[in-house]
Parts: sequence; structure tokens; C-alpha cells
Amino acid sequence: MSETIKTDVLIIGAGPIALFAVFELGLLDIKAHLVDILDKVGGQCAELYPEKPIYDIPGIPYITGHGLTEALMKQIKPFHPTFHLNEMVTTLQKTGEPLFLATTDRGRVFEAKVVAIAAGGGSFQPKRPPINGIEPYEGKSVYYAVRKMEMFRDKQLMIVGGGDSALDWTLNLQPIAKRLTLVHRRDEFRGAPDSVNKMRALVTAGGMDLKIGQVTTLEGVDGQLTAASVKGNDGSVSRVEVDAMLPFFGLTMKLGPVADWGLKLVDNLIPVDTGTFETEVPGLFAIGDINTYPGKLKLILSGFHEGALMAQKAYHYVYPEKKLVFQYTTSSTSLQKKLGVA
Repeated sequence: MSETIKTDVLIIGAGPIALFAVFELGLLDIKAHLVDILDKVGGQCAELYPEKPIYDIPGIPYITGHGLTEALMKQIKPFHPTFHLNEMVTTLQKTGEPLFLATTDRGRVFEAKVVAIAAGGGSFQPKRPPINGIEPYEGKSVYYAVRKMEMFRDKQLMIVGGGDSALDWTLNLQPIAKRLTLVHRRDEFRGAPDSVNKMRALVTAGGMDLKIGQVTTLEGVDGQLTAASVKGNDGSVSRVEVDAMLPFFGLTMKLGPVADWGLKLVDNLIPVDTGTFETEVPGLFAIGDINTYPGKLKLILSGFHEGALMAQKAYHYVYPEKKLVFQYTTSSTSLQKKLGVA
């Protein structure tokens, strides 16, 4: 990556709590960059239960995880946050008063006056498929996320899985791959019906291959795949020439690099002050499911409250010479102008 990105606040995570924090910060003229390991915003709501109903958002009797994410994205549009998706913050160090330096697994570097950890229960980590000897290929020809589609151009590509991620990338990569094979353990898919229909149409037209079964062995040298064996449900084994593999076996929650940042942890959660939701490190906050305090409730509405108070304290780090005057969006014309509704 090139030069360091300077920002008022770096938010680690892009779930609902992080998104609402952008709103509260934006009202105070505080700019934010957000980094999330997922390939889309919305956190658990978008990844684990996009269609699952949520009934306890104040004033909204019913909304889905996807619907809530869309509404929050619309709400923060006036503040133009910058998102860095498919990326994970790996190191974080305090370098000034206030100042933090953070780096990601893609080599990006951020310099921020304030950092807010809004990583839910931790970072989503891809589940490794049960294939013996897969480790040497990981990161070289076996990938758990698509960072650049061009990596797979003119490749013999195998995608393994039956959910939305597997189907979405099948449809997106099929036009540029030399040949694409989708492998799933059964001939039923968990993805969107429209995606399933499009995939089956490609198979019928001869544009790709579909194999029902499981990948059992991999072939290759020095981490570069050359072939994979697929055992069908009828016991037959077929060998498929492969240059690259994308397994999509779902995600699991892990605390991830946060555990290595020297913070005091209680049961893998970060203790915070309930007046500001600041950690023991000045300028470093934790909001949402990642934090803990007496009486903590792991509810989205609680996280919204935490994000609002975090923003109030963050203001003093970003604008130390200014006095913070609390205003209501219902009566403040200056806030309404920021929101584009005045």
C-alpha cells in the first residue's frame, strides 16, 4: 500500500453499531474510516441472518438484518464514510496523545486520533474445509475470499459450497475463468433461488460444471494446485484439473488480532467505562458485543446508545480546543443542514 491514511476516527467493524456510530460522529463533524473482514457491510446481521426478523429496534416493529443495514447506510449517506472491506486490522499501537497507528492484513496503514472497536463478538474467520493436507495451499492457490477477481482470470477454478457466497462468486467468476467447477455435497442449495437457477442454466448450457460430492484430496507442488479429487455420493471418484480453489464453508467467530493488542480482557471481552465506553487506553473505545460492563445487554439498541456516548467523548480528542455544545436533530438547523433536510 502507499501512503498512510489519516482520519479522525478508525472504526474496526462495519456492523449496525459501527454504522450508527458513523451517524453520531458525523453530527459532530468527525470523519470516519471503517475496516471489516467481511466483503460487505452489516456484520452479523448481513452475514448470519440477513432475512431473519428483528423485533426489538425501537420504533420499528419488524425489520430484517438486511433491511436494518440498508436503512443505516441510507442514514449515514450525508457523512460519506470510507469502507475498507475484505480486510482485517492486524496491529494497533498508540503513538501519541491522541494518536493511533493501525495496519491491516493488506498492508494498509491508518493514522487516527480515535479508534473504536465495533467488531461484534470478534472477527469472522472462514471455516477450513475437512480436506487433508490443505494447509500448504492456503494463500497460494486456495483462497477463502475474493480480493481481486483478476486473480482468477483464465484459471481452472473450483468453488466448493452451496450458500450465497459460493453461488454469487460462481456467477461472477464464471465469465472470466478458463473453466469453473462448483462442488457441493448435495444437489440442494441454501443460496437465493434466482442464483441457483442461473447456475443451473450455465451448467445446462455447458458454461460450467457441477459436481455433487465432496473434495477428498488435493494435488500440487509448492502450494500450487494442479488437481482435486471429488468423491460423489454414489462412491465414484473423479479427478478435476484445478489451478485455484475457493472453499465457502461458512464463518466462525474468533477474537482475532484484538487479543494481541495488550488490552485487558474479561472472558474475551473488553471492559469499558459506561460513561464513555472508553477502554483503559485513552482514545480507544469498544462498542457493541465486543465490550463488557456491569449490566451489559447484548442488544443492538444497547450498542446504539454506546456509539452515541462514544462520539461525545471522541469529540474532545478530535477537537481539543473546541467546546462541545449538545444539540437535538429535531431543533438544530445546523444539524439538519448536515443531514440535508433543512
